[in-house]
Amino acid sequence: MLYLVATPIGNLGDITLRAIDTMRAADAIYCEDTRRTAQLLTHLGIEKPLISCHTHNERMRSEELKEALRAGREIVYVSDAGMPAVSDPGAVLVQMCVENDLPYTVVPGASAVLTAAVLSGLPPQPFSFFGFLPRESKPRQAMLETIAKTPHLCLIYESPHRVRDTLLTLSELLGDCKAAVLRELTKKFESVYRGTPASLAEKFSEEPKGECVIAVLPNPERTDAPDPDALLRELLTSLSVKEAAAVVSEKLHIPKKQAYAMALEQKARAEEQES
Repeated sequence: MLYLVATPIGNLGDITLRAIDTMRAADAIYCEDTRRTAQLLTHLGIEKPLISCHTHNERMRSEELKEALRAGREIVYVSDAGMPAVSDPGAVLVQMCVENDLPYTVVPGASAVLTAAVLSGLPPQPFSFFGFLPRESKPRQAMLETIAKTPHLCLIYESPHRVRDTLLTLSELLGDCKAAVLRELTKKFESVYRGTPASLAEKFSEEPKGECVIAVLPNPERTDAPDPDALLRELLTSLSVKEAAAVVSEKLHIPKKQAYAMALEQKARAEEQES
């Protein structure tokens, strides 16, 4: 059997009795980071062989696990924190088990997304979870626009150095909707900040410490958000492509390269219509 075991997201006291028993009984523990898991096992008084299994080698490790499971071994998989396969490695291992009709189960426990959904103070049901936003500007902007059209609570994982920029973009897309930023969940300095995306962006003018969850309650009916194409059409009547792109980038918090590409496309479209 393969056991996907949830581990604490910050507070070691959140480990479950079943998780402890499962790891003690395992033949081996595959983990995202052997050093981090070794610290957890030392705290729990458990000694087991640890095998690295992370994003870059998960597919290769899944072949090893296939043979181990067929041989009747009891294997545990843990990610660095929280539930494996939820914004963490583990999904490839699950798919391998499904495709090869091999047994696996989940040992539930701490979850940052569920904790944030309730702690945010916003209506927690239904909610949509978007994980970490893409780093590339175009897919990132596309996902944020999807969030803006969602009629219920949306939860995003975000790194400290991108929190403010994400809040500023959400402010442009969502206006004065309700939002919260949850930092260092379950840890000693756990903090919850509530307000609008704009007011929260002001709070985070300095980069916070620790991973954050952003919770927003969009208003899909909002109609006053600036339309980038319409704004570019207006600006290009009097400004160059570079100048118009700079205005749009600053006003709508769109990456400069993306704004410039949009301005070029808008300019070419206008010239085509004139001809």
